[in-house]
Amino acid sequence: MKKSDEERLKKIISTWESLSRQMKERNITKEDLLNDEFSQWAVTTPLYNIGEQVYYLSDELKKNYPEQPWSMVAGLRHRLVHDYDGINWSIIVEVVFEDMEPFVEEVRKILFEITSTR
Repeated sequence: MKKSDEERLKKIISTWESLSRQMKERNITKEDLLNDEFSQWAVTTPLYNIGEQVYYLSDELKKNYPEQPWSMVAGLRHRLVHDYDGINWSIIVEVVFEDMEPFVEEVRKILFEITSTR
């Protein structure tokens, strides 16, 4: 069964919230993410799940919000899944600690916007 954009946006938000909470509870730092294999594994699955949801958002939704880095988030998923040995963990650290929260905040706004117009 195909998921709606609304379901996918909710999944992006809930996955990020869960990852953020787990990282805080376990005190995963930038240094951990750069050097600790278990920490790297712990963030990989949620990140590629977020990328998968983004990849399958409708073209219409992506066109309506072109300022969002849809292709970059989906591309991160492809990189994590298909080129694990080539991952630059410095970039992942930046994504996790600096880029994802603002991205997910925008996703929250988009979700609110599309659900409040019904």
